[in-house]
Amino acid sequence: MKTVRVAAVVPVFNEENRIGRVLSVLEGCDILDEIIVVNDGSTDATLSQIPNENGIRPVSLERNLGKGGALAAGLAATTAEILVFVDADLVGLKEYHIGELVRPVLHGEADMCVGIFQGGRWWTDLWQKVAPYISGQRALRREVFASAPGLEYARFGVELALTRHAHRLGHRVEWVTLHGLTHVMKEEKMGVFPGVRARVRMYLEMGKSLAVSLWLPFARGRGNGY
Repeated sequence: MKTVRVAAVVPVFNEENRIGRVLSVLEGCDILDEIIVVNDGSTDATLSQIPNENGIRPVSLERNLGKGGALAAGLAATTAEILVFVDADLVGLKEYHIGELVRPVLHGEADMCVGIFQGGRWWTDLWQKVAPYISGQRALRREVFASAPGLEYARFGVELALTRHAHRLGHRVEWVTLHGLTHVMKEEKMGVFPGVRARVRMYLEMGKSLAVSLWLPFARGRGNGY
């Protein structure tokens, strides 16, 4: 019998045509106690697509804080001991995917479980094989995220920073294959050139996050000199 609360946190920005199908799957997941949907300053009709029922609680940010800020807002909106981070643009999401992410953490086998796409589309499969540590689909104990400094400012670098933080502190990280799952790419959402610009910006934010995570242990070691 499950004795701890599990909350899904879904950060969303301008996903009016996609958020509904993700939420419909999450609503059917018995393993979830609540679903926190953080509308990160969307400028389209995303907010109108987020119901306030069936365990779903919308949190609306007045301005865009980036993915790190949205996840931090989701953390602040729940007292659940286990968090499940789920992207709003997933294609092929099934209830069993959520169960596969949550169970290792729920059963005490891992502190964080990271999901890797397989069998969705070859280009998203390939990218996740190359850089699995940036996957947005993960379940983790609340304190793993809460103890990581600066994640609310990391924007798209939040997963990279979180993964590095977990390894640095010796948290148990497990990787789970999510069969048949993929997501909509930025170039498909925005068009080729705007999508490429957004992708470059995402990579820059990831690079900045990596630089900060590498700097923090050094800065702490210098003590009061910084």
